[in-house]
Amino acid sequence: MDEPVPVRETQTQYETLPKERQPASKSAGRVPAIIVATVAAAVITLSIYYLLRPVPLLVQGEVDATRLDIAARVDGRAKEIAVERGQNVPAGAVLVRIDNPETIAKQAQMTAAKVVADTQLANILVGTRVEVLAAKKAALERAQAAQVLAQKTFDRVQTLTGQGNAPQARLDQATDNLHESERAVDQANSSYNQAVNGYTREEREIARANVEKAKADIQAVQSIVDQMTVYAPVASQVYQRNVEPGEYVSPGVPLLTLIDLADVWIHFDLREDLVKTVKVGDRFDVRIPALGDRLVTVEVKLIATKGEYASWRATRATGDFDLRTFAIRAYPVTSVPELRPGMSAYLDWRSRQ
Repeated sequence: MDEPVPVRETQTQYETLPKERQPASKSAGRVPAIIVATVAAAVITLSIYYLLRPVPLLVQGEVDATRLDIAARVDGRAKEIAVERGQNVPAGAVLVRIDNPETIAKQAQMTAAKVVADTQLANILVGTRVEVLAAKKAALERAQAAQVLAQKTFDRVQTLTGQGNAPQARLDQATDNLHESERAVDQANSSYNQAVNGYTREEREIARANVEKAKADIQAVQSIVDQMTVYAPVASQVYQRNVEPGEYVSPGVPLLTLIDLADVWIHFDLREDLVKTVKVGDRFDVRIPALGDRLVTVEVKLIATKGEYASWRATRATGDFDLRTFAIRAYPVTSVPELRPGMSAYLDWRSRQ
């Protein structure tokens, strides 16, 4: 029967082994704990960072420019549209020509009336013709001769009647003839004097007034004719065509829409709690997605409240205040020729400085 191995001796032998030859179970158990602690610390750190970091407030705006609605002041048919959409036109370029035959005919009529008025004034200023004066003088001399004859006849009949050799009726007739000849002389004399003196000052003024009226009528019609050709007021780009050749146009109806690319800005609509941090003259950078997110530096030049509406209330019945909207207009500091109305622009409002 075998003898049992003493336990104490075995334990003593184990304890006497070198340290480097002991099992690594304790060291292997601490490694996972360290990894877990490291991951937990990283998660906590990232959580705190994302919780405490400022949340970006992206604000989107839109590029806009001065738009001009070009309308006609006369009616008629569009005879010619001289531009195309997207075309750049200089100031004073012809845009549309309108045809109105009635206005052209009226212009010719006013021109003819002016010629008549000028002729009448010239006739008055020249005075009476020599032939007319001669005729008036001859008529006066005939009337005077008839008066002399009537006077002699009256004297003879009066003598005969006084002697009883002529009836009273013959004397009455001679008297009437004498009076009639005297009136004829007065009339011929007045006509001759009128021819000698010519037209009165009032008649000359009336003739001059008729000439001025004819000039004013021509200018009025000419102004309408001038409006039949529509010009570009400034150098701009044709944004939209609202009429085609042959269509009837009315006064005040836009024919074309132009945009002034020299006056381009970026428009933002912001709540009033965001507007408190911005003032006129501030500069910041915006990104234009249509230009490959190019950074464009803009300067605020206008801060204006938007219109009130019926649904807007000064305060809520309970809770917070209603916030109004303000329009911000920011202009590029340097010219960006590629900017076009309708392009989007955005920036982080909180970190714009």
